[in-house]
Amino acid sequence: MSLVAEALVSQIAAAEPWPENATLYQQLKGEQILLSDNAASLAVQAFLQMCNLPIKVVCRANAEYMSPSGKVPFIHVGNQVVSELGPIVQFVKAKGHSLSDGLDEVQKAEMKAYMELVNNMLLTAELYLQWCDDATVGEITLARYGSPYPWPLNHILAYQKQWEVKRKMKAIGWGNKTLDQVLEDVDQCCQALSQRLGTQPYFFNKQPTELDALVFGHLYTILTTQMTNDELSEKVKNYSNLLAFCRRIEQHYFGKGSSSIRLS
Repeated sequence: MSLVAEALVSQIAAAEPWPENATLYQQLKGEQILLSDNAASLAVQAFLQMCNLPIKVVCRANAEYMSPSGKVPFIHVGNQVVSELGPIVQFVKAKGHSLSDGLDEVQKAEMKAYMELVNNMLLTAELYLQWCDDATVGEITLARYGSPYPWPLNHILAYQKQWEVKRKMKAIGWGNKTLDQVLEDVDQCCQALSQRLGTQPYFFNKQPTELDALVFGHLYTILTTQMTNDELSEKVKNYSNLLAFCRRIEQHYFGKGSSSIRLS
């Protein structure tokens, strides 16, 4: 299909209303999905909830391999398949739903900068813990990541993924970091987010944006995921306004009649 034809198909798809059977795919919730993918999935779910767009969450062992980008989550809407928060935000915007249209250009630039901060710090720290911290790899990651598959495929897939992540860490300068240094990066990120949030309900005052969805996805997942120790979640718990922020979004968008998630 030519680029012109693809663009035409996308325009037609964008003009169609949001269907009731829209589906989000992720890995198996109870026994397979890891911290970083769970955070990414929750961020997209929160974003769609904030847009008041219904979505059905479907768990598949091979969701990572079904995704067009190789990353989860991805959504299936009509005849369109879109993966990851950024492209999903753009896809939803093309259908006439946007959380950031009310921001001016300076605010939009600031929002994007903070989203980059979250991805560069929190997401990278999650990946580091999952694949570079020996205790977490041995006690959690290897068993969960390969759980749907028989031996030796479960080990082959897990070690292949670990090699990919370690190569990425080396490329971005995280290859020789210690766990304490990574946790310090997380603390600095949380401090910056806490200062930007202040006493506001959301990062840009009274209405949530995709930044709020992204931050919630990562912080909530860090707070509610059992790891080998509590060092990561304790960094978040040091900031009372971030805890209140997570509770606010949980209660408003995942309350009665929504997905069952609870922050203790």
